[in-house]
Amino acid sequence: MTKPKNATPLRFDMSGIIEKLKRKTSKHVGSVTLSLPPFVSISINPEDLEVKIARELVVELSDRRVLSATECCDNCVDKALKSLGEIRSILVKKQVALVDLQDGPLFALIEIMAQGIRDFQTYEELLNEPEAPPPESKFSDFYRPPDVHQAYREGLEILRGHLSRCLGQIAVIAKMELPDRNKVLQSRQTDWPLEVYLTDDGGQKRIT
Repeated sequence: MTKPKNATPLRFDMSGIIEKLKRKTSKHVGSVTLSLPPFVSISINPEDLEVKIARELVVELSDRRVLSATECCDNCVDKALKSLGEIRSILVKKQVALVDLQDGPLFALIEIMAQGIRDFQTYEELLNEPEAPPPESKFSDFYRPPDVHQAYREGLEILRGHLSRCLGQIAVIAKMELPDRNKVLQSRQTDWPLEVYLTDDGGQKRIT
C-alpha cells in the first residue's frame, strides 16, 4: 500500500534541544547517565525537584494506553490523537513546575517529548490536507482512506517509540523502574533509531 502523496515520512528535529543541553553539561561529571537521540550520552546530577517531577511523570504516563497500544481502526486513531493532546498538556504543566530549572536535563527531556508530539501534529496536518471528497460516513470504524489510515498508524508507532524511550530516560532521573505491568512500554526501551531523527550528530558520543 502506498502512502498518500502529501505524506512525508515522520521525522523528529531535536538538534537545538540536544545541543543546548550538551553545552550546559559538558563541564560536569554527573552520577546519572542519560541516553538521548541519536546515540548521545550525557552525565548529570539531577536536582531534588527534578527527581520529584520525574517520578510524577513516570506514574502519570506509564498507564497511558496510547504509549503501549496499537490502532486497529479510525476510531482508535482518534482516541490516540486525543490522548496525545492530553499528554502534551501534562508536559507543559511539568515544564511550568520546572521554570527555575529550564537549563536542566529533565526540562530538556520533557521538551524532547513535546517536540516529538509537535512534529507528529505537523505530520498529521499534511495527512489531513484535502485531496479527495470527504468520507460518506463517519459512523463506521473506518472512514479514512486506507493509505491515510496506514500512514497514521505508522506515524503513531514512530511517535510511540520516541515517547516511550524518553519516558525510560525520565525513569532514570526518577531512580524508578517502569511498571512491570506495562511490558510493551518496557520492550521499547532500546537504542534510538537514527533514521527518525534530524540532528547534527551522526555517531555516538559521551559527554562528561
